[in-house]
Amino acid sequence: MNTKKNVIEKVIILYNKYRSPEARAELVSLELEKDKVVVKFEGIFCETCGVNDWIEDFKYVLEDLNTKTKLEEIYEPINSSENFRIGIFKVKLENNTR
Repeated sequence: MNTKKNVIEKVIILYNKYRSPEARAELVSLELEKDKVVVKFEGIFCETCGVNDWIEDFKYVLEDLNTKTKLEEIYEPINSSENFRIGIFKVKLENNTR
């Protein structure tokens, strides 16, 4: 049985496997009681016009693993020279596993 933490860890591995070095995901926090996942995205993708597409891709990897997901918010750094974004996701495993 997969726990939510195991699924998130697997998604980060898969995301980084296929998108690095352009984009790399790192778990910042996992709030199980709120079904909230905070992920930091870094890389040269921040210099392209489709920045949010890289973050939305994380949602699709989660959904491929039977996890209902909503991208709730994207935080951008104040200093435009910093190459990262923070994605906040609401996640719910199909089998309601925590």
